[in-house]
Amino acid sequence: MRLAVPVAALVAVPLMVGCTSSTTDSNTSAGAGGPITVTSADDSCTLSADTASAGNLTFNVANNGSEVTEFYLYSADGKRIVGEVENIGPGLQGKLIVTADEGTYQTSCRPGMAGEGIRSDFTVTRPADGAQAPSEDALLISKAQNGYRAWVQQQADQLVTRTRQFVTAYQRGDDDRARTLYPRARFPWEAIETVAESFGDLDPKTDAREADLTEGQKWTGWHRIEKDLWPQRAKDYTPLTIEQRQFYGADLLANVTTVRDRIRGITFTTDQIANGSSGLMEEVATGKVTGEEEYWSHTDLWDFAANVKGSEVAFELVKPLLDKRDAALAETLTKRFAEIDRLLARQKVGGGYRLYTDLSQAEVKRLADAVNALSEPLSHLTAAVLP
Repeated sequence: MRLAVPVAALVAVPLMVGCTSSTTDSNTSAGAGGPITVTSADDSCTLSADTASAGNLTFNVANNGSEVTEFYLYSADGKRIVGEVENIGPGLQGKLIVTADEGTYQTSCRPGMAGEGIRSDFTVTRPADGAQAPSEDALLISKAQNGYRAWVQQQADQLVTRTRQFVTAYQRGDDDRARTLYPRARFPWEAIETVAESFGDLDPKTDAREADLTEGQKWTGWHRIEKDLWPQRAKDYTPLTIEQRQFYGADLLANVTTVRDRIRGITFTTDQIANGSSGLMEEVATGKVTGEEEYWSHTDLWDFAANVKGSEVAFELVKPLLDKRDAALAETLTKRFAEIDRLLARQKVGGGYRLYTDLSQAEVKRLADAVNALSEPLSHLTAAVLP
């Protein structure tokens, strides 16, 4: 299942909240929705205001430094990301819009996208007279959207890092290491599969299975390399040459890097988060629980666990909304996610999961039954969390 809107509709101008080591006119404030200018340099971060009224806040971020920078708005303890924008190159600008309630926050610019950044306190005050404070729903929605965006970006970063390690081993001919790294590299892809699949030009190049190829389609990506590493089921298979390994490995890394880069700056609506949760469970039901996804390696349980993880993260982020609107459905979904987590925990071995072919028919049936028990109520999640 794909996200319900085309990719173009998902892409937004990157936004960000300010960090400041030197704040110009620090006693001035910006009303809700009024833009706050943030200037990021190599060793400073300047905000036009360190106070704003509760509601929708807009931060216009300019990078005047020599390195790529990021901008974050954190909770008061500096641990929870309220909003962020990444990958603002020198001379470029970004924008962040967040919904913030009255309270204290921290801002942070991160020149070079490393370390804790240049941090400063930021205060959100009671709305001005005549202005309306953000509703509880608006705050819950903003938190879910920012939390999901941050999590998806984190998974995309891990995807590139792990794929690079996998490709390096494969291209060097270190097949034992490549086989070990293969399911680990794919885990973040599967955790955000409904997002990655929304890039219709990249998904077939990256994740197509041999059985799904159309006439004339060139087979590249994860599963082309998978077959080369586990050719035991293939008839009269000819291993890829060193040159071919170089090509397929480089192509895979380039494609997942492009996916990562496109994900930066994407924003998600509440319905997309909820649809993503149910869509990932549909991926489990149609490909993983049947053992068809990893035809050559039989590492399907890794994909199964990753899909469930991504689905559960999305559910947990919209659960505060669901608790208000349908507490019974929230309780049911919580219990059924817990049951699948319990069944998957039984299949762990060492630092990973058993091969799917090692499962008994009874174990496969229990997993399938748990997926079905979750999928039906999960299909009602989107309608339940929308106004």
